[in-house]
Amino acid sequence: MGNEKNLKRLVIGMAVVAVILAAVLAWIWVDRSGIIDELTVEKEQLTSAMYELRDDYQSLNTNNDSLNAELAREREKVEQLIERVQKTEATNRIKIRDYEKELGTLRGIMRSYIMQIDSLNTLNITLRKDVAIARDEVKQTLAKYDDLQTTADEYAKKVEIGSVLKGRGFIMTAINSSDKDTDRSSRTAKLKTCLNLVENSIAVKGPRRIYIRVKGPDGILMTNSQQQVFTSAGEQMIYTAVREVDYQGSELEVCIFFASSHSYVKGVYNVDIFTEEGKLGSTDLLLR
Repeated sequence: MGNEKNLKRLVIGMAVVAVILAAVLAWIWVDRSGIIDELTVEKEQLTSAMYELRDDYQSLNTNNDSLNAELAREREKVEQLIERVQKTEATNRIKIRDYEKELGTLRGIMRSYIMQIDSLNTLNITLRKDVAIARDEVKQTLAKYDDLQTTADEYAKKVEIGSVLKGRGFIMTAINSSDKDTDRSSRTAKLKTCLNLVENSIAVKGPRRIYIRVKGPDGILMTNSQQQVFTSAGEQMIYTAVREVDYQGSELEVCIFFASSHSYVKGVYNVDIFTEEGKLGSTDLLLR
């Protein structure tokens, strides 16, 4: 009787222990399942963060080839990290923690690149502004140079025009053999053309040649036996007579003589006076 009671007590004790063990095992299972779920969520969040970091790296782009190459290497590191995370079990907490640290490091590196890119962009904006300002300054300088050049050219033209030798008081007379004035063609031995070179302080000083072209009543140019050519304002012409004078800027009277080898006839004689720069003037003479 006593043995049966002891056996019954043993069975009951073992049943209680079994129930307790079952409860403990159930609690462990439920707790483990919760932890696994948490680790899985954590892995998914880590993977999502890595995808975002990869996208952020892909959005970074510059005109600097060296910096672009560095960004490409960092994107490759992110891709490799994503692959390792995907191959790692969620329950491997040590690996997951290591990957989180790597992710933090890559984020820090990306922030440094963003700062570099911002600095480059700011520098580029500043440089573009400086270039624009420099271009404007160059344009203004060129405009001023063009204005100065135009003014200088205009001044040079005015000086060139102002320096041209001018004449006045053109007179042609007939001279007889006694060197006296006459108006008779039969008594004329030579023709005398006189003029005054006008005072001009900016005209070229020194020897100057004065040419005359005399035409008779028939309109034919009168020359000696040898026809001699001169150039005036770029045009070549035959002259009747020439005289060289020393012009020093002051008013100067000049007379040029011409004696024809033929007799003079009645009518109007015309004379044109030139320098190498151009025509000075003209006048007429009537011989009876």
